[in-house]
Amino acid sequence: MVSRRTLIVQLPLATLVGSYAARAFAADKEVTIGINLPLTGADAQAALKIKQGAQMAFDEANAAGGIAGYKVNLLVLDDGTATAGQYDPAQAATNARKMVSDPSVVAAIGPQMSGSGKAMSPILSQGDLAIITPSSTNPDITNPKMAAQYRPGGKAIYFRTVTTDAYQGPNMANFYADTLKVKSVYVLDDSGAYGVGIADSFQGQAEKRGLKVLGRDQLNPKEADYTTILTKIKPLNADSIYYGGVAQAGVKLAKQSYDILPKLIKGGGDGMHSTDLLSGAGFPAAEGWYCTIAAPHVLDQPEVAAWAKRFQDKFGGPPEDYSITAYDAGLVIIDAIKRVAASGKEVNRDNVRDAIQSAKVKTLQGEVSFDENGDITNRIVSVFKITRDDKYPLNDTIHQYKYVGVAPAAS
Repeated sequence: MVSRRTLIVQLPLATLVGSYAARAFAADKEVTIGINLPLTGADAQAALKIKQGAQMAFDEANAAGGIAGYKVNLLVLDDGTATAGQYDPAQAATNARKMVSDPSVVAAIGPQMSGSGKAMSPILSQGDLAIITPSSTNPDITNPKMAAQYRPGGKAIYFRTVTTDAYQGPNMANFYADTLKVKSVYVLDDSGAYGVGIADSFQGQAEKRGLKVLGRDQLNPKEADYTTILTKIKPLNADSIYYGGVAQAGVKLAKQSYDILPKLIKGGGDGMHSTDLLSGAGFPAAEGWYCTIAAPHVLDQPEVAAWAKRFQDKFGGPPEDYSITAYDAGLVIIDAIKRVAASGKEVNRDNVRDAIQSAKVKTLQGEVSFDENGDITNRIVSVFKITRDDKYPLNDTIHQYKYVGVAPAAS
């Protein structure tokens, strides 16, 4: 029996029965890759797109004969809970212990959320298990000043195929100042590790740029009504609001701010860039929101079109930007395992971690490499504006989020 919290996915060898791909796997040549995402709760749709991006990379590797002959199994773990209504750091910690206790797990992808990352990182560090996050952006986890807390084992084990909120928040503040010509802003967050962190970094740069910060409040994700806070903002005559947080509070904020503050410029981070936001808030409430992702936007580039079509054909729906960063995380792990095997070393989590650290991998977003702390060396932040396009489904992130450009880098 498969438990409700844990799903082990044995990836198919495609339809190449009798082919080299099917013959290539030796009986003892298998590895497991862990995947941890909030597949239950407010961010489940976005999490599924991330899972699919990662799965696609390993499906393709298996269909081609495996990674240096190793068949890949996926251990998919859900860190979302009905009680939390979204990601749950306690469940994430439990999932990290499950990964570490399984000796076949040589690397992992996830988590989606920084709160989960903070809970998982010390456990993974003690187990010397490298994880690559395609979407978690709180800088504390990879900050060398906080290494004793988040990597007690010493080596970097938390890698990213996205940049951090040390860039995402400040660069969006520059966009507010330089492009939107905002003079004043009211800042909100959802009290989570990601939301507080990105709101802090946005606010710090906004003040540095001379924007008047008229106030700061937290939204409780489990509360239904934010009208008291929004009504308080209304008489301040702010030019804009900025929200740091994810969909559970973000959906309600988008709906209620449309009614109470319809004319304000509204923006947020990558927590507001998701199918969940479009489906939950709908139009016209979502219309006009600006948001960022912590990576280059390549989905509309011609060289990615064939990959996007394969994704659509395989999963029956379009990818999101973080489907790409998840796929790229898979490519990095595949490259690491190949290099370890080619060197004659044992394909274990210690050697795979070292290979990930030294990675220079050509991916859909360009070359991926990491600094000594696990952060990606590419620090591009992309800006979007939700702009309704009736030719496409209203929850289609590719077509309902109009790409604006790269956010100005913070000095």
